[in-house]
Amino acid sequence: LVFSFCLIGNYGIPDLKIGDFFMSKGHESSSIKTQGIIVSDIYDGCHHHDGGISLEDWMKSQGVPGISGIDTRYLVQMIRESGNLSGRIISESAKPQDKNKFEFLKNFRDGEYVDPSKYNLMPSVSTKEKVIMSKGSKKVVVIDCGAKWNIMRMLIERNCGVELLPWDSDFSKVKCDGWIISNGPGDPKNTGDLVERIKKDVLGSDKPILGICLGHQLLSLASGAKTKRLNHGHRSHNQPIFSFPEKNAYMSSQNHRYAVEKNSIQPGWMLWFENANDDSVEGLKHEAKPFMSVQFHPEASSGPNDTSWIMDKFVGLL
Repeated sequence: LVFSFCLIGNYGIPDLKIGDFFMSKGHESSSIKTQGIIVSDIYDGCHHHDGGISLEDWMKSQGVPGISGIDTRYLVQMIRESGNLSGRIISESAKPQDKNKFEFLKNFRDGEYVDPSKYNLMPSVSTKEKVIMSKGSKKVVVIDCGAKWNIMRMLIERNCGVELLPWDSDFSKVKCDGWIISNGPGDPKNTGDLVERIKKDVLGSDKPILGICLGHQLLSLASGAKTKRLNHGHRSHNQPIFSFPEKNAYMSSQNHRYAVEKNSIQPGWMLWFENANDDSVEGLKHEAKPFMSVQFHPEASSGPNDTSWIMDKFVGLL
């Protein structure tokens, strides 16, 4: 993860205090999900109003490496021009004593760079067991592909009972009023038999469905559509989108590398949102059934709240 802003970590990380509904205020997950962090300058301290620790200490506590003193704005320009790049952070201690730094780096083979998208990342981010997070008037099952906590917070605020399920659960035995297929990392095609199980047991249930980010791609694949890898992923809090047929404009938070191919949308499904920058698919909905999905993050956190109404729309279908 490369930060382009010049100084990172100047107010620190709030304490991770697992409280109500098995979540912690100020966090979206119980652990860091990126494998490394690159910054120009890092602040050594913490001034968060909820207490906490410095960014560096937080990374150390979870075994996540980082590097500072890098011209990150130039690095961002390289990534922007070249597309997604593979790379690694190497410590000085990893270098053999008889080699200088530049010779050591030059001799790294391409095969030693790992492309995470070639692997099924679900086991590393999904809950290991079912979690009943809350009771409510309607029961929503969240299929955890790496879900952000604010998805569950928004459901609980709307008086929903929330049950978090591992990605590899047997969905055929689930009884609920609606489904959410969550966000998560990686290529939607590299998720084992998840797409087939969504097609058979989730779409087959005819219950309301909301797919978010990766969940949107998984639901689209289950419907018969295709996905593609973007040369330049959408990664910002200011991605402009249009809704159809209204043509309303919204600002959205996005962090994805794959998208649904527009010409593969199946009969019975319609384009719901489109990216104003590159016309890529940002959302689909079924013409007759209560199925819908969005490529962006209506739960935000962080990011704009322009599309939080989508959660109201989903809950209204239950």
